[in-house]
Amino acid sequence: MKQSPASSYYRATAKAYEPYAALRGRAEAKVVIVGGGFAGLHTALALAERGVRDVVLLEREQVGFGASGRNGGFVFAGYSLGEQSLLDQLGEERARALFGLTTAAVERIRAQVLRYGIDCDLVDDGVLWANWFRDPAVLRARQALLEKHYGVQWEWVPQQALRERVHSARYFDGLYERHAFHLHPLNFAVGLAAAAAGQGVRIHENTDAWRLRRDGLRWRVETDQGAVLAEHVVLACGGYLAGLRRSIDRAILPIATYVMTTEPLGERLRECLDTRAAVYDTRFAFDYYRPLPDTRLLWGGRISIRNRSPQAVRRLLTHDMLRVFPALKGARVDFAWSGLMSYARHQMPQIGGGEEGLWWAQAFGGHGLAPTCAAGELLAAAIAERDERWKLFANYGLAHAHRPAGYLAAQASYWWHQGRDWFKTRLEA
Repeated sequence: MKQSPASSYYRATAKAYEPYAALRGRAEAKVVIVGGGFAGLHTALALAERGVRDVVLLEREQVGFGASGRNGGFVFAGYSLGEQSLLDQLGEERARALFGLTTAAVERIRAQVLRYGIDCDLVDDGVLWANWFRDPAVLRARQALLEKHYGVQWEWVPQQALRERVHSARYFDGLYERHAFHLHPLNFAVGLAAAAAGQGVRIHENTDAWRLRRDGLRWRVETDQGAVLAEHVVLACGGYLAGLRRSIDRAILPIATYVMTTEPLGERLRECLDTRAAVYDTRFAFDYYRPLPDTRLLWGGRISIRNRSPQAVRRLLTHDMLRVFPALKGARVDFAWSGLMSYARHQMPQIGGGEEGLWWAQAFGGHGLAPTCAAGELLAAAIAERDERWKLFANYGLAHAHRPAGYLAAQASYWWHQGRDWFKTRLEA
């Protein structure tokens, strides 16, 4: 799938910075990272913080170009694989350890913004999980599961209290995750890059890494205008496949999701939201949205194997938005875009490596902000300190995604869940 060149709201409001020069000629480093999204940037910064500053990061476009700079900006704990499935597959001790990596990552991101002075519109007012359905069982079950097995407490929000914050008759009760927050993800990526570069990491944008091979005892990454020799290589390309290692690329499905922002709404925004919290709902095919500082509403949702045009994204998401907030009929949509996420068949991140110094971090499946931070910490600790906590992800390896058949299976699964949500909605109506 080709990436849409259309500009996003994030790109239009990104903080200006001096572009990082493309790599020209031959370079050497201890570590070379391919991919300038969150996984690559977190790894680079975590290495620098551990005293490993001989790091080169290569990005084909600009830092944060892919999903890292296009997503909803929600920062919360957990993975695409639900907490119950994680518990069933690993048992309580290991499931809690993996989940705990993401709760720690949420706090680390909050601390990074403060420590490095990253100007990314961080709004520390939590996230609401709003029930699309009348039956509160799914809320009660998740609330109890999180508290009993993961030590996490989400606050119950009765229907009336939820509707005082979110002015929509569409929702019933909800849960409130107080320790979550939201931010401008592209500006956060730009800030991470600046923090890493400030500690000696050499970042090269507009540098296409096209070949990876062994060169004696080191790795050689060849680019369009040069090459890097390094002891360690980290592949962190997400849904934007680098084509450097077949076994790594073939383990993921690049899946599109859609986002838009309205025009500045002024007081009309208060007619819909009397909260600064971000919101998503309980369907499998859920909507997610949040108020922006300039009174726009950012709205996202749907997943697809199709990377649609901005016009198509605008049409689909406006329809979804008006089902929740009919008062916004006629509101102009100023930006609409799509982005590619990387999914694994097992719905968990693929974090691993070690053999001859080749590492990877990918398949964050639409839950990337906290898990990419956790991945960066794990890989940096492995490279700098021989820490083996990355092996917590050993159950979730490079399972073949079977493209293109995998795309059809993923789309069919999405449509099945979407149909189930529709049927349940009709029954309740």
